[in-house]
Amino acid sequence: MEIKDITGIGSVADLATTVIGKIWPDKSEQEKQEMANTFAIIQGQLQVNQTEAANPSVFVAGWRPSIGWVCSLALLYQFVLRPLIEFAYLAAGHPLPSMPGIDNNLWELLAGMLGLGGLRTFEKAKKVTR
Repeated sequence: MEIKDITGIGSVADLATTVIGKIWPDKSEQEKQEMANTFAIIQGQLQVNQTEAANPSVFVAGWRPSIGWVCSLALLYQFVLRPLIEFAYLAAGHPLPSMPGIDNNLWELLAGMLGLGGLRTFEKAKKVTR
């Protein structure tokens, strides 16, 4: 036996629930959708990375390692060689040569290339990961 809504309160309650859901969406559902979207993007990027790495052309498969080597050489120059050369000049009593410097944002570039962002920590703080 089906109960009829004679007063209309049931339909008003349904409408109110729908409106409330639109104004204040369920955070857990929203977070699940955001995580699913992020996961899909990461999966797509992993597939692109695998395809690029399998390509026999050095211009397709070699660009990531070349950027890594350039970044490594820049870090070597900026934070090891340049200070040692400046120290050697000063220790020998010679005037300090004008040596070009590289922007100190190299650490940010390296962290980004290595995937050392704070996203993993954020996920753990939100208890998204196991």
